Amino acid sequence: MDDLYREVIIEHYKNPSYRGKLDPHDISFADNNPLCGDHIQIDLRVDDGKVSEARFDGHGCAISQASADLLVESVIGKSLEDVKKMNRQDILDLLGIELGPVRLKCALLSLKVLKAGVYGLGEASDALVE
Repeated sequence: MDDLYREVIIEHYKNPSYRGKLDPHDISFADNNPLCGDHIQIDLRVDDGKVSEARFDGHGCAISQASADLLVESVIGKSLEDVKKMNRQDILDLLGIELGPVRLKCALLSLKVLKAGVYGLGEASDALVE
């Protein structure tokens, strides 16, 4: 089963559906993982309290980029309140594989960026992904 999920991760890494930037956007936030150099920016358009469009941009390993693509896809249509409730398990469920501590940090970068943007924070914190 892990092989199937690994194929999904590679597909989202090589052919992301939601890569790009939104201009104009209502919410935009970017951050990086200083341990490995992964970088993610997420842009959202919001209508009536719900995410109507979302895109990510950045660079990094397959896990960070695939998780960003999967996460952005999953939030379209969600309310900002539902986005605020998302946690690390949501990312792990999207990826479908177990990750060690180093790869987990890569996978959670997009969630950290998304939530920092939605909360309107000046900087992202690991506490956002608990």
